[in-house]
Amino acid sequence: MSLTPCGPDILFDDVTFGWQSKPLCARFSLRLRGGKTSALLGRSGAGKSTLLRLAAGLSTPQQGGVSSSLPGALSQQVAWMGQRDDLYPWLSVRDNVMLSARLNGQRPDGKRAEALLAQVDLAGLGDARPDSLSGGMRQRVALARTLYQDRPVVLMDEPFAALDVMTRLRLQSLTAGLLRGKKLLLVTHDPLEACRLAHDIWLLEDVPLRVRDVPAPDGEVPRAAQSEAILRAQSQLFQLLSHD
Repeated sequence: MSLTPCGPDILFDDVTFGWQSKPLCARFSLRLRGGKTSALLGRSGAGKSTLLRLAAGLSTPQQGGVSSSLPGALSQQVAWMGQRDDLYPWLSVRDNVMLSARLNGQRPDGKRAEALLAQVDLAGLGDARPDSLSGGMRQRVALARTLYQDRPVVLMDEPFAALDVMTRLRLQSLTAGLLRGKKLLLVTHDPLEACRLAHDIWLLEDVPLRVRDVPAPDGEVPRAAQSEAILRAQSQLFQLLSHD
């Protein structure tokens, strides 16, 4: 895979990793391009969350390493957005967005938080509490919180899986626009999501971890869900997943 000068690359270099006596990665290597979105698909237990934890610096491999082309620890360059919004119910929407600043001992920037809320179509809701919001609105707050951290690497673990189809498509498009130019590593079970958002699609096969490069459709992301190219690519991924 060719390298690009835009943003940091993430390199899994000869990684071996396991839980107790169960191996998950055995001399696994993969380069994820900077400035691009890479989608990881695979069955439950294939190792997708393991790779995210390794990339985030939350786990350490027994052999090899995970690195970035930017100087410093990879964990300091990463923002995380998971399937659950994990908003604190006792904090306002604005304070949830600024949470990383408080945790890092920095001065929260309320004006910046409000600007990000406007970007995700939540202008004027900074004083609201999370329990007054719909599921889609809460995920947009989580997206604003991720953007507030302004990290070059963003890791997403099925961030839209719990949403209805139309809300999911809308947030996919919004995310693709707001994170353009960052290194986005997306774990998903949804072939359509991968085909719409990813520049590189990787199918993770059963333990020990193996990877298959699946060509992404042509065109800029986010790609139209109803296009023939997307439907063909989605069908191919379904076939590969069903035979994995």
